[in-house]
Amino acid sequence: MNQKKRIEIFATLAEAHPDPTTELRYTSVFELLIAVVLSAQATDKSVNKATLSLFALANTPQAMVLLSLETLKEQIKTIGLYNTKAKNIHLLCQQLLALHQGEVPNTRAALEALPGVGRKTANVLLNTAFGYPTIAVDTHIFRVANRTKLAVGKQVLAVEKLLDKTTPTRYKKDAHHLLILHGRYTCLARTPKCRQCIIKDWCEYPDKLLP
Repeated sequence: MNQKKRIEIFATLAEAHPDPTTELRYTSVFELLIAVVLSAQATDKSVNKATLSLFALANTPQAMVLLSLETLKEQIKTIGLYNTKAKNIHLLCQQLLALHQGEVPNTRAALEALPGVGRKTANVLLNTAFGYPTIAVDTHIFRVANRTKLAVGKQVLAVEKLLDKTTPTRYKKDAHHLLILHGRYTCLARTPKCRQCIIKDWCEYPDKLLP
């Protein structure tokens, strides 16, 4: 794909979503961190439902540590892998208190050192909470990037690096959310809505579902 097409794609997506952001609900950087950790292999809708009651009980590292592990598990038991996630959240909060004065760090290295935080989660925090032009590649972005030919790669990291290299600078900060929204509502996994797609003229998907 050439750069002219990339510009057209991102310009069109940006026009449709002038202020794209996460659909996770949060009121602080800490709440966002917990929500993103919980969102691994789970839908934003299910996470929002669980965190509504969880954050009412505890929405700071201090308060979360004071919750028993069993109480935390009970709050998030509707989310996949909740046992592991509960343990990681407890350890994560302890580490925030011990090493970062209870604040969420704003560097990749410090974020990835937290239990339950991988590269994708770190990228989401850096972008959404701190405004860095990082692109976290989830299943939606991986699919959209490969299908459209914006960034072709067999591994998540390869797609991330290619998107980072080729995404027009003016759209890089919002690229993560623009691509997620497109993948979530238009470029669906099984039956992409190609006829309704606003970027179909520049998409290079060879099996477009068009008339």
